[in-house]
Amino acid sequence: MNKNHKKKLKLPKVKLKISKPKLIKRSKAPDERMRDALANVPKITNETVSEHREEVLSSARKYIYPLQHSRKRIVKLSSLIISLAIILFFAYVGVELYKFQNTSGFIYGVTQVLPLPVAKVGSHWVSYESYLFELRRYMHYYQTQQQVNFASTSGRKQLDLYKQQAMSTVIDNTYVKELANKYKITVSNQAVNDEVTMVQDQNRLGSSQQQLNAVLSDFWGWNEADFKRELKQQMLEQAVVGKLDTQANQQAQSVLNQLHHGANFATLASQDSNDGSTRNNGGQFPSPIAQNDPNISPLITQALFSLKPGQVSGIINTGYTLEIVKVIKDEGNKVIGAHIAFNLQPLSTYIKPLEKQQKPEYFIHIR
Repeated sequence: MNKNHKKKLKLPKVKLKISKPKLIKRSKAPDERMRDALANVPKITNETVSEHREEVLSSARKYIYPLQHSRKRIVKLSSLIISLAIILFFAYVGVELYKFQNTSGFIYGVTQVLPLPVAKVGSHWVSYESYLFELRRYMHYYQTQQQVNFASTSGRKQLDLYKQQAMSTVIDNTYVKELANKYKITVSNQAVNDEVTMVQDQNRLGSSQQQLNAVLSDFWGWNEADFKRELKQQMLEQAVVGKLDTQANQQAQSVLNQLHHGANFATLASQDSNDGSTRNNGGQFPSPIAQNDPNISPLITQALFSLKPGQVSGIINTGYTLEIVKVIKDEGNKVIGAHIAFNLQPLSTYIKPLEKQQKPEYFIHIR
């Protein structure tokens, strides 16, 4: 045999892995498992509660602080926008009123809310609202009843005249109120209501409330409150002049005393009445008078229809005259009457001295 064949064959070594048998864990009893679970639970103490609270709050602050910052910015920005809007609004209103003299309904509504002045008399402010109240009624009447176009050349000139008239009226009203306060002269709301009732009863502005409202709206753009406001001012003027004109009061009272002592009405009328058209006829009106006679004061008509033939009234202040009336004959819906009239001084007699002492200061220029 070959020597190579005589050598022993070397076989590869094979390692055998012998796995160890797994140990079977013994299951724990329930009470033992509970003890192990409780052992892993952290103990709760005052310190752990504080730490936990601080941990929660610190994690929330990163959301709270940006929200607070954003809210402050929103409030600041909103305040800035509102302030800017108010400034722009007042600037707009100021330009429209004092530069362009806007008379629109919106601007008039603004003056009803904001006490903006149009002039000053002494220590008294004259409101822009009162000026527009007077001016707008002129404009309404001439636009609706006379078809005046205030955008035309002639219309603008006419509007300037109405502006002057409205301004003069509100200035005079301020002086009247000052005189009324000085002499403690007042006109109650009840007196105004009685005057409105009298006008309605005489069918001068319609016999019903609906007709009255329609007349006021059509002619002046007023409601009943506006009408009462104007009427109250007129009644206050009448009361002021009636009280301050002491000469007319003395003459009227003297004649009334003589009538109460039996003096002849026609004779006193021919001697003392200031009405040249009736004085030579014993004070008798030229024709019978109806309740809605437009040529006779409502107060005179009311007095005549409340008297019986032969009766004489007291002293009646019509605003322009102090009068004493007598009914001569009752003809049913008309009466024949007579009067003795004493002219009152014009309102300007008592306003001019105040005007010299307290010259008006105007905040708008009217051509």
